[in-house]
Amino acid sequence: MNQDSSSAQAGSRVNGTAKPSSASDAPPRTLEQVAVELRRKVVDLLQLQTNDELLQNLQKQVRISLEVIEESFKRYRPDELSLSYNGGKDCLVLLVLILACLPSSTSTFSRFPEHLQSIFIIPYDSFPEVEEFVATSAREYFLELSRYVLPMRPALDAYLDEKPNIKAIWIGTRRVDPNGGHLTHFDYTDKDWPQFMRIHPVIDWHYAEIWAFIRYLDLEYCPLYDRGFTSLGGVGDTQPNPALAVENDPSRFRPAYELKEDNEERLGRDR
Repeated sequence: MNQDSSSAQAGSRVNGTAKPSSASDAPPRTLEQVAVELRRKVVDLLQLQTNDELLQNLQKQVRISLEVIEESFKRYRPDELSLSYNGGKDCLVLLVLILACLPSSTSTFSRFPEHLQSIFIIPYDSFPEVEEFVATSAREYFLELSRYVLPMRPALDAYLDEKPNIKAIWIGTRRVDPNGGHLTHFDYTDKDWPQFMRIHPVIDWHYAEIWAFIRYLDLEYCPLYDRGFTSLGGVGDTQPNPALAVENDPSRFRPAYELKEDNEERLGRDR
């Protein structure tokens, strides 16, 4: 398997894991400091007294997701867990929730993790903006990111060969996604797929709740969302969402967070 740690850190396409940042180029904070700060923000959200129905529903979803993530830390050690991360809005929310759980789960760890294992399966025609956001957010959130420009099944095979300790992968799939309707919080892969537990903490979140979380916590996100994209795939099958086209100027689009309906989320996707 070809690996190039230095180029992987810079965002080039490689199949394998990027070497974590050395002390000379590491961010000034630690993962523990980032996790504590995110936990504070999430707790502030949960303690917010509000009559806003969207925020009330968001608080319920956050509590459920935190319970699922905390359960995953009871079932698996940190070195047995990984995150499927592609820079999209759903897995960004999931990433932040995982990190927010770390401070309260330390009793199950021998020591606080320095990185969070993750896998990025890259479309052959990936948007440069997506790859750049994945690279910058991986550094910000201390992801030990393995990158594969392969179809999903061989990518997972390669990843589990490289990381044989992995027993479970957090995935940001939601009900509206293809094949998302039948999933539960914990599902083993099918028998003809690489074997691991799939964990779906945000499976029941609605589109508007995803954006309410991102905006309440003031998280940075992929800039394509500000250009009317609402569901990100490859360049060849992804366009701005027509439901967000500016009236009288269809060449311009409103930002993704202005969309409200789940059933309109994938209108910009060909598949």
